[in-house]
Amino acid sequence: MSSTTKDAAILFEGVGKSFPKGDGTRVTALSGIDLAVPQGSITGIIGRSGAGKSTLLRMVNGLERPTDGRVTVAGRDVGTARGSALRHIRRDVGMIFQHFNLLASRTVRDNVALPLEVAGTPRAKIRPRVDELIEQVGLQALADRYPAELSGGQKQRVGIARALATDPKVLLSDEATSALDPETTQTVLELLARINRDLGLTILLITHEMAVLRDIASHMAVIEGGSIVEAGETHKVFTRPAHATTRSFLSGVTGATLPAFIADRLLPERPDGPSEAVIRVTFAGTHATDPMLSLLATELGISANILAGAIEEVGTHPFGNLLISLDAGRADEARAYLERHGLLTEVLGHVR
Repeated sequence: MSSTTKDAAILFEGVGKSFPKGDGTRVTALSGIDLAVPQGSITGIIGRSGAGKSTLLRMVNGLERPTDGRVTVAGRDVGTARGSALRHIRRDVGMIFQHFNLLASRTVRDNVALPLEVAGTPRAKIRPRVDELIEQVGLQALADRYPAELSGGQKQRVGIARALATDPKVLLSDEATSALDPETTQTVLELLARINRDLGLTILLITHEMAVLRDIASHMAVIEGGSIVEAGETHKVFTRPAHATTRSFLSGVTGATLPAFIADRLLPERPDGPSEAVIRVTFAGTHATDPMLSLLATELGISANILAGAIEEVGTHPFGNLLISLDAGRADEARAYLERHGLLTEVLGHVR
């Protein structure tokens, strides 16, 4: 067992899940899931609708049980836990929801208090704990308001405070920002990052938005058709995506989209006569801000036209993606030079 697996806050080992159909057969939702969620990490699982990510998440608190394999939280098998053992696991696993799941008849304070009441916490201890949580999410002025009086972002902050009420070791996020506008999404992500940093809480989130993982996740996994097709540290997956599904998600967040006047003329093979190669160059780590195209021109005399691109951060790691065109006859030489300096290159096609 690797140290990563041994120290995992959540561990999926050979997990499969199938559901019965009306005709007596079964439909497979998950198959052969092996995934270690590092202690103290923010780990994101991304996938399209129906890929199985919600089913996977619900196994962590026992709302679903695996058909095959096992899911453990802090070494405790969730799938086999029953009664008080399952209740103890669930107290260590908080959950925030896409549509907030607040009780309309309860105030902010009373919604946050609910898990403590269910856990049998003495009344004298509930009020100070609730006040602490409400302050932590910045809703002191709204403590006596009802959900109908709150914005979407405020409701989600209540949901986060409620999920933290029992001092969980793990926080699950079920598409927690997909119902929010971009500005509100950013404030909620910043809150989750602060909670992770200040409390050392492990966060497992599911999303269909790669930008969420770029902004918050230290680790990520891509799920497709009920299987994990790629996983690792987020900045490494962004830099070297190995699977077509990952690359398709990345295409929407890197800022490197070919202009239409180039894309319409792009040829898969180099044509006869003068032409230019269109190349994607991926910068990462310490090379993300290096003037490599200037050096390419100065040292090799190869000029490159920048067609599109962006330089940003994935977590704390610089990450850049540029689309360039250059003389097709010198494309191999240019690529070899760039890759010797730690950059990744890919020929997308050619234009006359």
